[in-house]
Amino acid sequence: MSALPEVWLRGPLPDVPALLQPIAHALLQAQEELDAALAAFPDHLLAVQPAGVASVGFHLRHLAGVLDRLATYARRETLTPDQLAYLAAENDVPTTPGSTAALLQHFHHQVAAFLEQLRSTPEQSLTDYRPVGRAQLPSTVVGLLTHAAEHTTRHVGQLLVTARIVQG
Repeated sequence: MSALPEVWLRGPLPDVPALLQPIAHALLQAQEELDAALAAFPDHLLAVQPAGVASVGFHLRHLAGVLDRLATYARRETLTPDQLAYLAAENDVPTTPGSTAALLQHFHHQVAAFLEQLRSTPEQSLTDYRPVGRAQLPSTVVGLLTHAAEHTTRHVGQLLVTARIVQG
């Protein structure tokens, strides 16, 4: 692990609105923890589901997909056919050489895009209504952005435990 303190103890991130700093910190912390835990993770174990729990590969695909989908809802946009296809394929986990690195890279890309969206989100818009999903369930900009961080940290925790189990 890093000799640095956790991300939230390193100070504010440039250009991220003050009220959105905790969200950015949580996502960057998750990214660092995944990078450390999966640096030498064997690709052939990505799809293993010990005791029927979600695989490491599923969690990695899901983490990236959720950030993309929640960011879309926060912008008050609907999901594209590509996003819906990605959602439907989150259980299709590759296990070929380089798969872990590719999945981590995709997650990094989604975190970077999410951070850019945080930087461009006006604080005065945080309580604006946002419909979610096909059922158009009620949320707000800050509700969606916060849930993205909460959901990410929950799945990272599950992934870390599963990774340790499948590696013995």
